[in-house]
Amino acid sequence: MPKTFKNIYPKITDFQNLLLAARRAQKGKRYRESTLIFNFDLEANLFRLQEQLKSKTYKHGPYKDFIVRDSKKRLISAAPYRDRVIHHAVINIIEPLFDRGFIHDTYACRRGKGTHAALFRYRHFLKRYKYVLKCDIRKYFQSIDHQILLQKLARKLSDRDTLLLLAEIIESRSFNEQPPHIYYPGDDLFTPFERKRGIPVGNLTSQFFANLYLNDFDHWIKEDLRAGAYIRYVDDFCIFGNEKSYLNELRSLIEEYLLGLRLSIHKGKSRVHTVKEGIEFLGFRHLPERARIRRENVRRFIARMKRMQNEYAEGSISLSKVGASVNSWISHASYADSYRLREQLIPSFAFTKG
Repeated sequence: MPKTFKNIYPKITDFQNLLLAARRAQKGKRYRESTLIFNFDLEANLFRLQEQLKSKTYKHGPYKDFIVRDSKKRLISAAPYRDRVIHHAVINIIEPLFDRGFIHDTYACRRGKGTHAALFRYRHFLKRYKYVLKCDIRKYFQSIDHQILLQKLARKLSDRDTLLLLAEIIESRSFNEQPPHIYYPGDDLFTPFERKRGIPVGNLTSQFFANLYLNDFDHWIKEDLRAGAYIRYVDDFCIFGNEKSYLNELRSLIEEYLLGLRLSIHKGKSRVHTVKEGIEFLGFRHLPERARIRRENVRRFIARMKRMQNEYAEGSISLSKVGASVNSWISHASYADSYRLREQLIPSFAFTKG
């Protein structure tokens, strides 16, 4: 029997935890209007949230949807600021309880992990194998089944109040009205429309839920299929090996397993590659001896610099903000063999007032 945790709810509703949650929620957003309004009467707002939680009257607010276009078009659903404080309060307490049960090689949104750690691990495997099965899951966040997710949470948390709060957060947004409406084994005509599915990309809780939802899958890959060279970053995952036929067999087994989670892999993006051909993973194209930054990434950086040039000339952003953006991109791009590119690109942008 897996270890379960009780009496979690008092830790979530503790005032010091709510205060810590508010501090974390405002990180990088301190001067936004919603943050300033909440912080203007911070103590009273936190006591109000605490009372709503304790009296079980807390209801999640409505989302604001908007489209972000980077490497692809994505729908982002932004929760009200008060609800983002609650998200942090929940994650502060429950994430450490689950994280210890995650495998070593899942890297998204975990302390001590992240993109660069995933890239180094990826290249560690890349130099040791001939082939890689690279897969991604079709519309992962919009496909996560609410009932299955709540069952996974309940296996670890035997605290009714905490589970009710998590259900309130999970069920605050669903994507049943949006395609694809996929039928899975055992479904009738109405099942894809009746089962609530989907979690918003913008929520902190969604990052945790995305890791948890595939945790059993990770253990199945590592322990049942004994695929040692495996790595996952949210819905992108890779298995390395020296036999192409074996990796193709794994692909079929994976497709069958994911049906039980009401998920399907993206057919066009999920196949076995030879490592020599160069494989894209987390924004880079990887070859055995080097990594190249994707052209799309460079184009987005150039567009961002041109936009910031205009904003700086108008006086709407500071030079320090420009510098932070440039340094962030340099840090990311320096993972690849991009010294010459950076040497040519960065000096080409001049920032002047007026």
